[in-house]
Amino acid sequence: MERSDPVTHPALRNDRRRGALVRRCRYVVRFAPMSARLPLIVLVTLAATAVDVQAGPPQLNTDAPHDARVQAFVSKGLPTWLATYQHLHAHPELSLHEAQTAALVQRELRKAGYEVHGSIGGHGVVGLLKNGRGPTLLIRGDMDALPVTEQTGLPYASTVRVKNDAGKTVGVMHACGHDVHVANLLGTAQLMASHRELWTGTLMIVAQPAEELGQGSSNMIAAGLFSRFPKPDYVLALHVAPELAAGRVAVVPGWAFANVDSVDITVFGRGGHGAYPHRANDPIVTAAHLVTSLQTLVSRRLDPQQPGVVTVGSFHGGTKHNVIPDQAHLQLTVRSYSETARRKLLDGIAQLARDTCKAFQCSKPPVVNIKQNHTPAVYNDPALTEAAAALFRNVLGGEAVERARPTMGGEDFARYARHLGVPGLMFRLGTVSPAAAKRSRKKSAPPLPSLHSSRFAPDAERALRTGVRAMSNLALSILRKPGSGAAQAP
Repeated sequence: MERSDPVTHPALRNDRRRGALVRRCRYVVRFAPMSARLPLIVLVTLAATAVDVQAGPPQLNTDAPHDARVQAFVSKGLPTWLATYQHLHAHPELSLHEAQTAALVQRELRKAGYEVHGSIGGHGVVGLLKNGRGPTLLIRGDMDALPVTEQTGLPYASTVRVKNDAGKTVGVMHACGHDVHVANLLGTAQLMASHRELWTGTLMIVAQPAEELGQGSSNMIAAGLFSRFPKPDYVLALHVAPELAAGRVAVVPGWAFANVDSVDITVFGRGGHGAYPHRANDPIVTAAHLVTSLQTLVSRRLDPQQPGVVTVGSFHGGTKHNVIPDQAHLQLTVRSYSETARRKLLDGIAQLARDTCKAFQCSKPPVVNIKQNHTPAVYNDPALTEAAAALFRNVLGGEAVERARPTMGGEDFARYARHLGVPGLMFRLGTVSPAAAKRSRKKSAPPLPSLHSSRFAPDAERALRTGVRAMSNLALSILRKPGSGAAQAP
């Protein structure tokens, strides 16, 4: 399958570094005196080896030799992490306003021994734990909540109401599970800090703001995430899955989340009285034709094997029954995986808007505004994903690891791997209680609450036990010490 912005595996980058180094050194050896050639050859060999030592991809030990110690630590830490989760759930903060959540993360990371940096791209937090030579691993969790009024009835349900950036009073809720993400991030960070003898390298813990706006990762990168701090060789994250039973995880090799583009279209007409449409040029009729034409982009222009979505989520025009307006406004969300499909959809939207307005003799061409800094698609490195799945099966049992389908939802975690050109993986964490999951499979059962639902209530205890165990074992495998058990290359 085609990728947008292909990701280069560190091993390939090492080959190029090593090849360039050897080529340069050959010239030096060729023209050196005979007495100096042997020492130079030794130096070239050592230098080429150093490229592997410093930047080579770690090999994953899918046997998870330290899982017994991980389980013991998880059992001990779970009550604390559950209390942290409940506190975060009861005190959610909207995107770009995650000040108290960020302060909590900073306190906990400092207590665990991390070098902590705050206010990275807003309220972003970076915790660094350097533990000898080896690769650098980034683990990310997002902190922001949604403008949703909670209706779960939980004893720790959010009652928070605030004025949003538009000045409107809204309820605030962790309806996308970011409270689980943060608690899991802190649990993993504490476990890794308490078991430094089991790994080597650098661990970068990233608590990210503003994921729900699709801009938190770009803000942190622009603020120097990868210029001020070590550049990771691997990036990891997880996301709650409301359809998956707690105690289970799921993986998706390749495309996992979609490109997300937002498009605004203004169609211009000539206003007039509703009783005399022949004296006006009705932009609502033009825009209505455009809405139906847009639905042919996926069905008739994309390769049938290429997924895509064009949804008109908003249509506004006019103010009164008998007044034909001068303008009509459409708002679209556009989803795709590959850059080719994305470009074809966006170009097609602009072309159909122009040609439809021309056919209906609009007063002037439409304005088509494609929002900048779209959320790119998440591509899970296939080799890393398969190795992680094998490890999860050894840790959790074969039945607890599922192969999920890609989703057309968006996740700005994609920017980290793309920016760095390194393998990344976001796996999915089950959150619904096993009993509720079983009931939902009955024919007459109501659907489970989805993400962003006011009734989304994770089985946090089971989810955190599984999430910290899975993520910690994966981190220990990536940062494993040489010779610590049988290994296989991802």
